[in-house]
Amino acid sequence: MTKLVLLHKADSIYDDEPDVVYDFPRSYLKAVQEAVGDWVIYYEPVKAGPRGYFAVAKIEKIIPKPGVEGRFLAMIEPGSFLPLDTEVPRLINGSPLEQALTEPDGTSKKGGIVQRAVRRLPEADFARIVRLGLPEDLERQEEARYDPQGSEVADEAVAFERPVLERLTRRPYRDVAFRRKVRAAYDYRCAMSGLMLRNGGGRPEVQAAHIRPVENNGSDSVRNGLALSGTLHWMFDRGLISVASDGETILVSRNKVPGAVVDRLLRPEGKIWMPKDRRDWPHPANLAWHRENIFGQLETDGPAPWE
Repeated sequence: MTKLVLLHKADSIYDDEPDVVYDFPRSYLKAVQEAVGDWVIYYEPVKAGPRGYFAVAKIEKIIPKPGVEGRFLAMIEPGSFLPLDTEVPRLINGSPLEQALTEPDGTSKKGGIVQRAVRRLPEADFARIVRLGLPEDLERQEEARYDPQGSEVADEAVAFERPVLERLTRRPYRDVAFRRKVRAAYDYRCAMSGLMLRNGGGRPEVQAAHIRPVENNGSDSVRNGLALSGTLHWMFDRGLISVASDGETILVSRNKVPGAVVDRLLRPEGKIWMPKDRRDWPHPANLAWHRENIFGQLETDGPAPWE
């Protein structure tokens, strides 16, 4: 197995969906085959946007692209995709993070390998990029962000660094990374109420909801998330509310939710608040899954938050 860098552009002619599938031509088949079962890092070139290295994922298998000669699909292992908390530039102080792109004097190579959509990535380069984008102490950073005194941990407990791959697979770490990216994408505003609420210490009250749950093969992509208040998160998970096929109209299970609650909790125009970056908008496939499998189908246990 080997690790790779996969170039991705949102407006590409290839049918990429980074948390689901990577579309590539036959010329890269051998390299991608070597990476089956291993991790890859997605990279967006500067000309397409400012993101640089922006996410990690694991390749599960490769299949021929149906109906297209000479094209293949690398299927992403469900639950493996994770956006980097901080997008990492290709160059730091003028030097590339990939040794294969570096001249002997430390400057960047030109053309050739730099233009390749699939590049093999040594373990050391992979670890370096992940450390920059997903720091070991991300959970402590999140706690200290709003409670610098109460989140102190004894030095002995954090003196060692967990292996890079452990943080990519540990659920509590991934939950924090997902929450940070989703809440930031929605500017810490509830997508359905439109409200931006903070407690007395400045901590945002909005939560990050998976549209398609992780246990149902949902990913940790921002496109599988909605920033929601606690009550609306509860309602969304229990199928009392959802989003229509137009990607923005809020659906309500009217026979289970009183009209007064709708008027009080949801945006008057009945549309969700969208992130500024279209790349972070909820994916239609995730919203469709929620409508078809959750909306109006679950029984609520216990009293509703508004009762």
